[in-house]
Amino acid sequence: MSSKKPKGLGKGLSALFGDQKKPENKGKIDSNAKKALIGELVRNKYQPRTIFDENKIEELSQSIKKNGIIQPIAVRKNTFSSEPFEIVAGERRWLAAQKAGLHEVPIIILELNDSETLEIAIVENIQREDLNIIEEARGYKRLNDEFGYDQDKIAKFMSKSRSHVSNTLRLLNLPKDIIAMIEQGELTAGQARPLIGMPNASAIAEEIVSKKLSARSIENLKKRNTKSFTIDPNIFDLQRELERSLGLKVSIINKKNNNGKIIVAYKNLDQLELISNKLKNKSKI
Repeated sequence: MSSKKPKGLGKGLSALFGDQKKPENKGKIDSNAKKALIGELVRNKYQPRTIFDENKIEELSQSIKKNGIIQPIAVRKNTFSSEPFEIVAGERRWLAAQKAGLHEVPIIILELNDSETLEIAIVENIQREDLNIIEEARGYKRLNDEFGYDQDKIAKFMSKSRSHVSNTLRLLNLPKDIIAMIEQGELTAGQARPLIGMPNASAIAEEIVSKKLSARSIENLKKRNTKSFTIDPNIFDLQRELERSLGLKVSIINKKNNNGKIIVAYKNLDQLELISNKLKNKSKI
């Protein structure tokens, strides 16, 4: 990476790029800050956050109306569209400023390459307490995949425990429908975590939601549903691989004597035909 990477990643990042400061800081804008028109900024193409809480944007907008934008929005020069600046950190402030009716915002221009921009965007968002746990997990995964951070380094870098990082990453092994339930707030991470590796996890997740089961009830439900079989990591990996290939929910039930069954769930006749063609070798799995 470039030697020009700004100091302050990790713990110092929130201080450098944090959202609104308290009103007593009003007027104390960074001396290096410049002004830019709202329309001269474009969102960060590496933004890991996919869900913005509209109520919190509105709260921030009201604060901006009263106190102005205290912390400048961090940007870099834009090279992929006509707007001159790309937001590096502070997209919530930018959205709230638009809602507040501001025509210009304070900015601080950083010299960053694509990798540095991605790293800062991930770290800045992971540090937010209201970040969706699945977005946090995806952020950790990108730090691993794109920067080679192992779990120990991620934990140290983010000031989190290694067990928190490990447990958060494990959520990405859940089926897509359960991940969606977590993102939508129907399931908590604590409710979903016991379902990792279970062949019938989706059905159990639906039961948890419909019956509003407690954590203890979920553990009992898991025990009841795992008496007849176990699933080892290799089987689990194969199950996920088949799901990615087919685009359908797959369950592999492998009993202790290594016999069992594969269940492929389909929702319509088109999906049934897809499965049929795969089995007839008309297309490659």
